[in-house]
Amino acid sequence: MSTLDEKIMSDIKDAMRAKDQTTLSVLRALKSAIKYAAIEKGGADAELDDTEALAVVRKQIKQRQDSVASYESAQRSELADKEKAEIEVLNGYLPTPLSPEELDKLVDEAIAELGATSRADMGKVMKALQQTTEGRADGKALSQAVMKRLS
Repeated sequence: MSTLDEKIMSDIKDAMRAKDQTTLSVLRALKSAIKYAAIEKGGADAELDDTEALAVVRKQIKQRQDSVASYESAQRSELADKEKAEIEVLNGYLPTPLSPEELDKLVDEAIAELGATSRADMGKVMKALQQTTEGRADGKALSQAVMKRLS
């Protein structure tokens, strides 16, 4: 069992004790999504490592962000607020994101290390950066920073 999995189980118990229904429902859904991803990966007895579990957390956040956008366009603010509260709970399981300055520094280092000079080299730079940032930066933010440097 991964440390993230153990933390989620512990937080589920804490939410039950505190009678925090929002946190409890979000964590139960997250636990279920992680188990489902593990089953897809390797059968009923499979488990995800922390990196794979974090990918599931990000996917859950993305789904809720899409829901917020839909609810806001339909002017259903009460539903959008509920989704935003769930996003806050899920964000607690992500590693601290990189600051823009740290991101720029990593982009500059990757470009210098790989000798990238044009947008044709963007794929190599992105691959290296994704391994370096280990999920601490959004892919969209990474690609924008790289494009800005290589243009």
